[in-house]
Amino acid sequence: MSLPAAVEPGVLRRYASDQIVTLAKLVIENAFQPIVEAGTGAVFGYESLMRGQERIGFDSPVDMLDEAERSGQLLGLEQIVTSRALAKFATLPNIAATTLFLNLDVRLIAQGTTLVDSLLQHMRKAGIAPSSICFEFSERFDNTIVPEFSALVAKMRNAGFKLAIDDFGVGHGEMKLLSDYPVDYLKIDRHFIVDIDRSARKRHILRNLVNIAHVLGTRVIAEGIETEAEFVTCREFGVDLVQGWFIARPTVLVNELKQSFPHLQDLGKAARNSQSLDEILIRKQIEVLPTIRETDSIDSVFELFRRNPRRAYFPVVNANDEPRGIIHEYQLKEYIYQPFGRDLLKNKVYKRSISHFVEMAPIVGLDSDADTLMTIFANMESSDCLIVTEGTHYAGIVSAASLIKVINEKQLKIAQDQNPLTGLPGNRAIHDFMQSAGRDGDDVRHFCYCDFDNFKPFNDAYGFHLGDHAISLFAALMRRYFFAERHFLGHVGGDDFFIGVSGWSTQELREVLDRLLADFHADVLELYSAEDRAAGRIRGHDRSGAEAEFPLMRCSIGILQLPEGLVIDNINRVSTSIAGIKAKAKDSAMGVAFLGLAETN
Repeated sequence: MSLPAAVEPGVLRRYASDQIVTLAKLVIENAFQPIVEAGTGAVFGYESLMRGQERIGFDSPVDMLDEAERSGQLLGLEQIVTSRALAKFATLPNIAATTLFLNLDVRLIAQGTTLVDSLLQHMRKAGIAPSSICFEFSERFDNTIVPEFSALVAKMRNAGFKLAIDDFGVGHGEMKLLSDYPVDYLKIDRHFIVDIDRSARKRHILRNLVNIAHVLGTRVIAEGIETEAEFVTCREFGVDLVQGWFIARPTVLVNELKQSFPHLQDLGKAARNSQSLDEILIRKQIEVLPTIRETDSIDSVFELFRRNPRRAYFPVVNANDEPRGIIHEYQLKEYIYQPFGRDLLKNKVYKRSISHFVEMAPIVGLDSDADTLMTIFANMESSDCLIVTEGTHYAGIVSAASLIKVINEKQLKIAQDQNPLTGLPGNRAIHDFMQSAGRDGDDVRHFCYCDFDNFKPFNDAYGFHLGDHAISLFAALMRRYFFAERHFLGHVGGDDFFIGVSGWSTQELREVLDRLLADFHADVLELYSAEDRAAGRIRGHDRSGAEAEFPLMRCSIGILQLPEGLVIDNINRVSTSIAGIKAKAKDSAMGVAFLGLAETN
């Protein structure tokens, strides 16, 4: 019979409270939960979680930590848990390219120097670089009010450790932490992730948190993802890394840990195979500058600037090739031109490493759109560049001048894509709009596919001039009825058009489309001769060349609805629905057919 089974839990806990450190050595284990790149499914790192506390009468790790703090044993318990996490981490393959996330209890900040020095000793023995360790500051308490906090953060940064804010959004002082300290990762609390695919308010919050974090050079981790819909929504709203039961549950067994998750790769495969215009243009403007590693010597930085006299800054990356910020030449000038300046930097007592000179810089993924990049630049004071990443790894930089080129070239491409007859955007712009609208489930969206019926016989009988006139008429009516900024009008080609609407009910949309069609059909009648109008049909040739009679021209519209809350990872998957609703519209008496996308799933 086990000890917990033989002893009443309350008695066991009272005994354990006096001997937490001793008993922890016997029962506590470290479980690792993967943290994964949202875009690739590759494992980025693991969060270490305490397990086994129930064996000595504690309901949860927090319960045990609180009791350890009350009995003056918290530092000892933390050292045991941390040293075991490091030992387990050291057994994993390729730890230099992996990050271990460790929780730091705010109540230990006053003893943080002791904890960090002890940790560094264990790491040196295990061959683990500081860049492979990220400390998570829990938001159960306000870290920033502890007097020793600023000095501890500086010590950790200068040693090469990474820092994260845990449980962001539900704790204390997280905005102060984000605004006042160089934070590498922002872990969005599960509260904001649960059912996010069905909550417009949560998506709005997430979108803005991601934008704020990226402007500050901070990557975003979504915690507690439990469904495919939550994962897809988080990824499409710019989350960099994901964690939760949908990806993998925590495990104490090292052989159960994977290096990648194919089900995440498959979910994103279609979207990654189709580059947007923005990504294509941004890739052309990326400048891949040489990087400085945090572990490089100061002398090597001087040498890099000497070899590149026209370059004012260089990106800094850690051992995992993640961007940490930039180093400006002006920060080193006082040491270059000051007598014995270089000798001072090398002095061990003075303790100045590369980490002391790193400035945070905005970090964006390659899949970001050009408008987002321009917004980030506009919101940054004296920002020299944006650091661009592929996944979580450094891919290059984009300067302000390069971004202006991207915007200009994008506008030129859009102009080239416009139909010369109607001046409306063409297929590329239509696809980009649909892709963007599909990923934004805050409102109901309607995609309207407009196609003229019996246009070819009219065009053959009356000539291209009147055929073009009919097309121009319809384009003008579209502009008359759909003029708001949130509306999108496109010309697929020939007599095919597209209307995209967000935020309208189906009834509102139908009323406007009915008026548009009534006006168009009345205008089109005037293009026919009196005889053909009276007959209600014309003679012509079908596609096989046989003579036949055709009704007068009209426009049919197939309407595809994406309900509020539905997020589509890849818009190409609705192509079958589009074809079906267009055919249904042509066969209907009114020339209008409607289909809610949920009906196709």
